[in-house]
Amino acid sequence: MKVREDILEALKNGEPIVALESTIIAHGMPYPKNVEIAINVEEEVRKEGAIPATIGVINGEIIIGLNRDEIEYIGKAKGVLKLSTREIPFCVAMKKDGATTVSATSYLAELAGISVFATGGIGGVHRGASDTFDISRDLDELSQTDVIVVSAGAKSILDLPKTLEYLETKGVLVVGFGTNEFPAFYTRKSGLEILKADSEREIAKIYKTKNSLGIESAILVANPIPKEYEIEKEVVDKWIDRAVNEANEKGIKGKALTPFLLARIVEISEGKALDANIELVKNNARVAAKIAKALTQ
Repeated sequence: MKVREDILEALKNGEPIVALESTIIAHGMPYPKNVEIAINVEEEVRKEGAIPATIGVINGEIIIGLNRDEIEYIGKAKGVLKLSTREIPFCVAMKKDGATTVSATSYLAELAGISVFATGGIGGVHRGASDTFDISRDLDELSQTDVIVVSAGAKSILDLPKTLEYLETKGVLVVGFGTNEFPAFYTRKSGLEILKADSEREIAKIYKTKNSLGIESAILVANPIPKEYEIEKEVVDKWIDRAVNEANEKGIKGKALTPFLLARIVEISEGKALDANIELVKNNARVAAKIAKALTQ
């Protein structure tokens, strides 16, 4: 595993660090928009006084803190594997390139000693999971990884009530940042009640209390998309229903489903969903950086 020099120094000195995933670069957006957004998100972390650590695998080497050239490579390379935790050993042993999802990034961040991770939205229980058993590895990973994950809730394409139920079953604490309603990615509303914290210092205090009690699981900080970029729930639901119906007609399942649905929603929304996605990721990065700073204090 290669750790970028400034991150090594920050780890030694107890400075704030925010882990970032690389799937959004390899599988979330087209080139060069993907690279541009990845760099912008890192800048948001830096503006808040923390150090960004984008995680990925290149030629079998786990990299904690991709540099600009490596981000560019991940953004342009063909055949980059989409890594959940289970595929990491295959990717490393076979010297492949891999982009980390929420589960893989959480695992590798903890392995490197990084406590805070910012993403867009976590995976969860897919619609129709009672028939397909399609449940993201993200949820199980969060149940056994000691990190704070800041996200805009779970992706709207999922079954959100079942996702929250699964997180409860697995013992993952879900805390709304300034809200007691679980956000639904593009929209702030879901109708699902959660616990609430009003500041970064409160999140840091909850995390340290959890660890002092010996509870080994993540805290999911549900941070709503800023109001000015929110898309009405009724509009989002129509986009999702259309995309899900098309996926069913084409027989798209498993790992290919989420990228298809998200890409199709961007097309159906004429780019509005992509703009919202970008803004919520940047917002999560800012909040994660502030939490990382609060932890060091």
